[in-house]
Amino acid sequence: MLITMSTKLNIATFQMDIAWEDYLKNWDTILKYTENLQADVLVLPEMFATGFSLKSSDISLPNGLPLVENMKRLSKDLDCAIVGSLAIKENGFYFNRLYWVNPDETVHTYDKRHLFRMAKEEQYYSSGRDALVVNYKGVRFCPMICYDLRFPVWSRNTDSKNYDCLVYVANWPEVRSDAWLALLKARAIENLSYCIGVNRVGEDGNGMQYNGKTSVFDFKGGLISSHQDYKEEVVVTEIDLEKLRMFRKAFPAHLDADQFMGITKN
Repeated sequence: MLITMSTKLNIATFQMDIAWEDYLKNWDTILKYTENLQADVLVLPEMFATGFSLKSSDISLPNGLPLVENMKRLSKDLDCAIVGSLAIKENGFYFNRLYWVNPDETVHTYDKRHLFRMAKEEQYYSSGRDALVVNYKGVRFCPMICYDLRFPVWSRNTDSKNYDCLVYVANWPEVRSDAWLALLKARAIENLSYCIGVNRVGEDGNGMQYNGKTSVFDFKGGLISSHQDYKEEVVVTEIDLEKLRMFRKAFPAHLDADQFMGITKN
């Protein structure tokens, strides 16, 4: 987990009230709230174009188009990386796919690994297999999606998946908001990493309520920024890689992390 340079980045988190299955309205909302935005990275919620809909055959876009092209244009205009997930169709399969789009039009993708079986998500979308780490302006980001947050092994900071900042985009209901905050804090502490959780607000097409609780935790589990409950808003938070580097040097718990969990039978 060595960091070779001192870097500060401004992260814009958009706690968004997503209009149900309405691409055009949601994109107009993004444009409205990001006008004149000054940030290095903009993070949108899970399925920011539709809400968490299981109508995969109706709402999924072929390879994410045209919304990925919209993301590219906005990223270039703002000189800011943009992150968020979409329902997409590819080769006859449907995925909840996260797109990381850079101002130079470079695109990285991650397909949601853990599908929320309590809502039968696995019946409508296919699971991803590979994690993603993106190095942007010297900061290594590991972006994931919603239910992935509950699985510490998948989120673990390792030699082969080495990052400085976890990012979770989500549609996480109000009824489980205590778990949302507890897990974000835990992921930050156990991985010696910044941890960003971006959630939606409002009510979805299934009557599910969302209060947001979008938050940024530092590597010690300290809450360094949060959004107002139920409010649609953009908040910009600075993350400081020099502070992270110094803490990892002073408290190198990662050097004692288990690399293999075996079971011994007597």
